[in-house]
Amino acid sequence: MSRGVRSDERQGYASALEGLWSGLTRTLSQLELYAGEPEVRLDTDVAPERLSHLQYRLHVAGELAAGIVPPPGSTTAHEELAAALADARDATAEVVEALEVGGTAEAAMLVPEWRGALFRVRLARLRLTLPRPAVPSRSADDGAEFRRDALVATGCALAGTLVFALGALAGLWPLWAAGLLVFAASFFVFRF
Repeated sequence: MSRGVRSDERQGYASALEGLWSGLTRTLSQLELYAGEPEVRLDTDVAPERLSHLQYRLHVAGELAAGIVPPPGSTTAHEELAAALADARDATAEVVEALEVGGTAEAAMLVPEWRGALFRVRLARLRLTLPRPAVPSRSADDGAEFRRDALVATGCALAGTLVFALGALAGLWPLWAAGLLVFAASFFVFRF
């Protein structure tokens, strides 16, 4: 029954993130347009007002993220998303303030940091959506058997090398051929 509950938690969490992200995708795309061409897009009269509106949408997304309870194992990545949203909101506010106080030239100086904050939001989302690699479970018997195989294979390789070298030095082809066979047996003894 615990698996079903955790599965439901993950599905509910994924649905909540999709809802958050569906509203955030357009906001990020618009902000990235401004950040991608700051000389053109920030040099308009409506840029501060439009950016303030987008900043508010980042704030709302941050509040929504704070209201979503992550399932076990996703807490750190979820906190990273919330922090990235807050940083993007703050960086957008700094650009708006720079536009209002110092104009486009002043705001352009903040664009690299602003673009980094916007990228961090997308990176945080990516970390939440990528499946975590499954760690294979191994019993104590598997580890012991694996070591035995490896030990036998190593012994065959060393013995085969020694017999081959002795046969080659003595000039006895049956001896070095036997060394090659023992060495080759090491490949068959070891199981992957």
